[in-house]
Order: sequence, then structure tokens, then C-alpha cells
Amino acid sequence: MRKIVRPLIVLAVFATSGMAAPAFADGDDAAWIKKCVSDNKREGATPEVVAAYCSCMNGKMSSSETLSVTAWEKTHPDEMAACDKESGWK
Repeated sequence: MRKIVRPLIVLAVFATSGMAAPAFADGDDAAWIKKCVSDNKREGATPEVVAAYCSCMNGKMSSSETLSVTAWEKTHPDEMAACDKESGWK
């Protein structure tokens, strides 16, 4: 009985701690980020900075958000400022 209970306890601890599976961007996230990069490519920042900014903004958005990153940033200036700083956008 101990051989069964111990692994179940360990599994339960990992599952409830959020460490059981790492979070990965899915195809939807990649599409949002790609659209954001396209929307911002002529804003004067390097492609790397734009990609970092868009990834940051996407990470701050809810997974159920229906607005594009570009539309969402207009209603979330604090998040926008934080991602500007994090990405090195000047």
C-alpha cells in the first residue's frame, strides 16, 4: 500500500503547486504576438525589441482576451509602460 500512496502524494504536491507542467505559449499566443509585431514594425524599434515587447504584453493579457495586443495596450497603460521598460523600447 505504501508503494502506491507515496507516489500519489508526491504527484498531488506537484499538481497543486503549479510545478507539474510548465506553461508554454500555444499557437494562439504565437498568432497574437505575430500580429503585434506586424502592427509595431514601423515604430522605430529593432525587431528584437518589438518581439520582446509583444511577448511581454501577450504575457500580461488574459488567455480569454479577445482584443488584439495593439487594441488591449490602449486600455492598459501601466502594463504597456512595464513592457516598454522590460523590452528596452525607447
